[in-house]
Amino acid sequence: MANGHHSSHKLQQRMMISSYGSHCRTPGDIPILHNCFSQREDDPELPVEGLSPVSGGVVALGKFDALHIGHRELTIQASRIGTPYLLSFVGMAEVLGWEPRSPIVAKCDRKRVLTSWASYCGNRAPEEHEIEFASVRHLTPWQFVEKLSKELRVCGVVAGENYRFGYKASGDASELVRLCEEYGITAYIIKSVMDKKQGPGRRDSGDSKDRGQVSSTRVRQALAVGDMRYVTELLGRAHRLILKVRTQDMRSERMISVPRSSLLNLPPGNGIYEACLLIVGDASSIPCTLVVDTSNIHVETKEVRLCNLDWSQEFQLLSVEFD
Repeated sequence: MANGHHSSHKLQQRMMISSYGSHCRTPGDIPILHNCFSQREDDPELPVEGLSPVSGGVVALGKFDALHIGHRELTIQASRIGTPYLLSFVGMAEVLGWEPRSPIVAKCDRKRVLTSWASYCGNRAPEEHEIEFASVRHLTPWQFVEKLSKELRVCGVVAGENYRFGYKASGDASELVRLCEEYGITAYIIKSVMDKKQGPGRRDSGDSKDRGQVSSTRVRQALAVGDMRYVTELLGRAHRLILKVRTQDMRSERMISVPRSSLLNLPPGNGIYEACLLIVGDASSIPCTLVVDTSNIHVETKEVRLCNLDWSQEFQLLSVEFD
């Protein structure tokens, strides 16, 4: 019981409210992250060779499928301590036997999104470091933190208050703080970014862990019903759909029709979406209308003849942004 009380007290001391402020609250309140940490003078110097890509940095921990405003807040807090990174785990669906599903953000588009966060993170765009989930699946909470310390050599971690880690999600935020303290890693736990929407169907995502916070599940549900304004609020940016299409499919005057298999990320539900923007390579944005049906994706422009664009390559990546 004494150990439990000590861990709870430590967690309370490390908690902060997701906020752009930098002042401390009264002792009875939860403090906001405000001061930087530095490596202790008696810490051994890190070797120059063989460093991990995140060595000496501060990693945000979580599942970063949507890269929504809650994930952005983690990187904001990480940037206040040091060099921010996202620590992502790949291959979870295959290892856990989940049914494959399209990502919310196309893999080729993630760097663009993270670069757009630089202005929130002291003009430093957070980078993403991926770890194969199979390599950490069976690690206990203690072994996972040991990996952060000895193999990845991070100086700090930032996680949400509902963060779970370790084999069968046996570790919680309180244990993360305690274990990180043992290894000399600075650990910060931040309050969840809450979904401000109070409308019907928006407070309950069907997830037992949902307490009204912004989540990737909510983004997927909003996309499924085609509520793109709500999607924009959750993401903090316009959703961008990426298509990889063959040049021969784009030689019509003002219409592109491609099968859904051309999509690299999750589209909205079936319907007609006007006031969209078509982006071809480095070309300027072209106003368009997107039609999503059961089998195909149709992109129609009104002002620009598509056949006049540069289609010199066999395949082309097209972006449709929901304005």
